[in-house]
Amino acid sequence: MKDRFSQILASILVNAVYAMINYPVVLISTLLAPFSLFIVIVFVSHGQLLSVAVGGALIMTMISSGTSMQQDLSHLKNDFKLQDMVISSPTSARMYLIGMAISEIVYFLPVLLVLLILTALYISTSALGYFEIFAVMTIMFIFSVSLGFILSTFTSDVVQSWAFSGIVSTLLSALPPVYYPISYVPAVFQPVVYLSPATYAAEIVQAIVNPGLVNFSAGTIAIDWIVITAVCIITTFIAIKKSRWREN
Repeated sequence: MKDRFSQILASILVNAVYAMINYPVVLISTLLAPFSLFIVIVFVSHGQLLSVAVGGALIMTMISSGTSMQQDLSHLKNDFKLQDMVISSPTSARMYLIGMAISEIVYFLPVLLVLLILTALYISTSALGYFEIFAVMTIMFIFSVSLGFILSTFTSDVVQSWAFSGIVSTLLSALPPVYYPISYVPAVFQPVVYLSPATYAAEIVQAIVNPGLVNFSAGTIAIDWIVITAVCIITTFIAIKKSRWREN
């Protein structure tokens, strides 16, 4: 247990604390990502979508923190050769993934703290509702972390990882109706946005934070839970069992 704690602590120090202390500008970057669309949506809707936008920012932050791990892992693997050292140590791929995932949470703590304040101010729901929002955030984080880990094992250069991260982030959090209801999307494009797990996560959160604005049936919400849970399990399994952790 002590060895596992040391491995996780090392990941936090290397991947989060070092950057936050030595390059504080990264904190500004992490704040801008979820709040850029948030501000636009709130202004355009004249505040009517404020609670929905807060929920969307929560989802986008979880996705961004998970997918950004792909860049960090690629950087540590290709530039610092850290993964080679980890492979030669007793650390397993699973423990490495867990440690790096926790480090991403630490890295995004300033954003999460701001969002928690906004949640307390502008989202009014039951204890069960808050728990469901937390569950959605956790599922989306695990999914995006697993996806980021899979992609990082196949990237050969940090520049390549930037391209992957930009594509994945756009497809998962920018194009889907995360900050606004899917009813705002033209019917012809709705099948396309349903290809993203973020759409299903957003429907669950939107039904909680603003039930008067959206009207999802219990069956629809049940399907949303099934989809995001299944996608999370499958992606995590692939990340742990099938990724190229060691070169052949």
